[in-house]
Amino acid sequence: MPSSKDLFELDLTNKLILVRVDLNLPVVNGIIQDETRLQSILPTIQEIIKKGGKVVLCSHFGRPNGEYNKKYSLKPLIEPLSKALNFPINFSPTCIGPEVEELKNNLKHGQALLLENLRFHKGEETNDKDFSKDLTLGIDYFVNDAFSCSHRKHSSTVGVTNFLPSFMGIHLEKEIRALESVLNNPKKPVAAIIGGSKVSTKIDVINFLLKKMDIIIIGGAMANTFVAAKGLNVGKSLFEKDSINLAKDLIKKSKNNNCDLILPSDFIVSKNLKKNAENTAINFDSIPSDMMALDIGPKSIEEIKKHINICKTILWNGPLGAFETYPFDKGTNKVALFVSSLTKQKKILSVAGGGDTVSALNNAKVLNDFSYVSTAGGAFLEWLEGKVLPGIEPIS
Repeated sequence: MPSSKDLFELDLTNKLILVRVDLNLPVVNGIIQDETRLQSILPTIQEIIKKGGKVVLCSHFGRPNGEYNKKYSLKPLIEPLSKALNFPINFSPTCIGPEVEELKNNLKHGQALLLENLRFHKGEETNDKDFSKDLTLGIDYFVNDAFSCSHRKHSSTVGVTNFLPSFMGIHLEKEIRALESVLNNPKKPVAAIIGGSKVSTKIDVINFLLKKMDIIIIGGAMANTFVAAKGLNVGKSLFEKDSINLAKDLIKKSKNNNCDLILPSDFIVSKNLKKNAENTAINFDSIPSDMMALDIGPKSIEEIKKHINICKTILWNGPLGAFETYPFDKGTNKVALFVSSLTKQKKILSVAGGGDTVSALNNAKVLNDFSYVSTAGGAFLEWLEGKVLPGIEPIS
């Protein structure tokens, strides 16, 4: 597998290197709300510059549907990117064509060039051969440092690898190492915490993990569907009536795979999902018909802690309750604090990922205390489903 180490052992002096990054950042009124993804790409860029290479960065931003839309321009990212790297970033108002070729040719050592949004061209998302070839004109090597985009079979993740020697970037390698340490060669016992609202969106993940994990802990609104699958009343709780048989099947499969499937023993219930709403703890089999389960209860929290305490490796995907609304973030927060504490004591390896997961851990103020937190959403989930990602396959 061509790694970043393989790339950096080459003579990169004056070589032009196309680096696929993910600059699809949360931006409000021109201000970046979270620079996590921006910070993650810096090591690869800095090392290429250090080795004498010249960097051409490409990324998408939003969903402009193959047409120019000023709202989705990458130009506003020039200033924060230049500041983070501490050297000038040039900007190309398009990503293919004569103007880009001239900017590439004029690029000096110690500089980088950011191409305009790839998705302003329809050829990016259709993995068009001609668009892929145009992206590689004048380029010597390609580096994929965007794990979060590698589940897409696009020109900038797959197509360009047909025309250039291709390598993994430092950040992409870190993502893969972290996930492999949990799924392929974990220190056991190993547990997965799976939360979120719907069983149907996590069915492939849970099915795959049943064969990999010793313990799977279920939380979030999806736990309500499992309660309903036991023939119990869930009141006004969010649950998937159409997924009850799926839940029954997963309970059966967990036994066949010798995987302990842990469901909440109690919930925090309320009549309203509102900040500071009146609430109470209730056993999983006693949810009142006029209330909804919005978080795991205190008994569940302690039981989850006991299971985690015997583990060496933890994988986390999805919140355990309606964490966006206080006080229904308590379950997620308390379990997250416990995992972060064991991580800091070096008693466990903890890997987390997925959009809501990152937000939930940030809310619990433990985002930087886990062994590794992936900012990838769809790519992270597809990896957990056991799929080969299109953007990884060509360079593996």
